[in-house]
Amino acid sequence: MSDTVESVIVAIDGPSGTGKSSTSKAVAAALGLSYLDTGAQYRAITWWMISNGVDLQDPAAIATAAGKPAIVSGTDPANPTITVDGVDAAGPIRTPDVTSKVSAVSAVPEVRARITELQRSIASAAETGIVVEGRDIGTTVLPDADLKIFLTASPEARADRRSGELKGTDVAATKEALIKRDAADSSRKTSPLAKADDAVEVDTTDLTLQQVIECVVTLVEERRSATDDTEKRAAR
Repeated sequence: MSDTVESVIVAIDGPSGTGKSSTSKAVAAALGLSYLDTGAQYRAITWWMISNGVDLQDPAAIATAAGKPAIVSGTDPANPTITVDGVDAAGPIRTPDVTSKVSAVSAVPEVRARITELQRSIASAAETGIVVEGRDIGTTVLPDADLKIFLTASPEARADRRSGELKGTDVAATKEALIKRDAADSSRKTSPLAKADDAVEVDTTDLTLQQVIECVVTLVEERRSATDDTEKRAAR
């Protein structure tokens, strides 16, 4: 394989509960790529602000604090890690408290600028290529990604999946929370959740996780082949 083929950058966007994380990790592992969960980074900065008493009702206070925490993301799809100021944050960032506040923090432009810069530096340093998942990767973070995919699913399917992940939670309440999060993420002024014009949309409502993974792997391999053919023609 040529260097061009190996260094493919894949952006996977979509709302919660569409199978984004599971699909992205599995695709990266199958193709020997790095993996980045950008949502974890926004959760990490939110957790840090909660832990350090930042007033999350005050966007100016959030903006002032945005540059303070040191966030480090591990990009091994088999064991993605995240630390904040050297502390393992993988567990704490998944609490309901962080989940309920991450949209407000991530809507602040200074936070998005800080995290976007971090994401771009990680993607550019991934020598063998990377799968980056989030909500604004194809539109804002990596608009020149080699392949952009937008995962969707019905609110009911997404709520069922998320409730299964968060064992014991009420499906109706989960659906309501997901719809509220979608509205917040889609309507924010800075880098809203949106499908890029050149993204491939994959509706995962009636697909198993394995089917979604196979679909995305095929899309990546097709893009790799097309890129490789273009490079060969250019070299002639």
